[in-house]
Amino acid sequence: MAILLLADHDNATLSETTARALTAASRIGGEIDILVAGKGAGAAAQAAAGLTGVRRVLLAEADALEHRLAEPTAALIVAIASSYDTIIAPATSTGKNVLPRVAALLDVMQVSDAIEVVSSDTFKRPIYAGNAIEVVQSREAVRVVTVRTSSFDAAAAGASAAPVEALPAGAEGAELSRFVENLLSHSERPELGSAKIIVSGGRALGSQERFNQIINPLADKLGAAVGASRAAVDAGYAPNDFQVGQTGKIVAPDLYVACGISGAIQHLAGMKDSKIIVAINNDGEAPIFQVADYGLVGDLFEILPELERQL
Repeated sequence: MAILLLADHDNATLSETTARALTAASRIGGEIDILVAGKGAGAAAQAAAGLTGVRRVLLAEADALEHRLAEPTAALIVAIASSYDTIIAPATSTGKNVLPRVAALLDVMQVSDAIEVVSSDTFKRPIYAGNAIEVVQSREAVRVVTVRTSSFDAAAAGASAAPVEALPAGAEGAELSRFVENLLSHSERPELGSAKIIVSGGRALGSQERFNQIINPLADKLGAAVGASRAAVDAGYAPNDFQVGQTGKIVAPDLYVACGISGAIQHLAGMKDSKIIVAINNDGEAPIFQVADYGLVGDLFEILPELERQL
């Protein structure tokens, strides 16, 4: 059995989500190749080669692959798909963009957002906003799978590096879409999807200014990433990439501090797998307390500054 893992990277750096997806791939069983598709992505390929359990790294570089658009990347994968039983990717923006197109071109079903590998063809995935777990068996000739990386530990570095092989990249699919602009937000804090500690704020913060004044100092003291509920994002208190939830990022940190978040199903679906959940809300009946390990009922504008001072 052979498995192809599509790497998640920014050309210069390999994302931790790739190492987590590698753990999922290893549980399927078989020899694992990692595909690094991009431009100037040699550093990411070398990082992938250093992970344990990798047979080889396929490095495909071309102008059309620089921004990992779905059309040329999917065409590249389909061209080599006959050599693999399973094609897998992290359920990140790249994986969610590319693999559905791969599945469609191969005319096979996709298993999306897998949280557990039961066997080589059977997976568990959440449905109904995480309120139920579905067991899915794929009998396709080629299994196409995206995995929720927060459910898997990152693969460790191997004793020796796997070989890196150049893979010719054609221009197929490049004419179907083009890169226009990339708007990035830069932060010194940990990346939200892989952070060990997250401090999240909700609509109760009242404004962007108060969100930053109350949430950021505590996050800085804890060395935490900052998250937000959908309501807070929709109100403009925090940028879109801060959103935690079913339509945002799925996280599972060691510590999740929910501040002024009521606990709507959409938000709980994105963070209820956190190891320890601390909820701070002035409504003692808020649904967030049903999943919290620790709860503080009170005014978050008094509690959070006091917590920050005590740290």
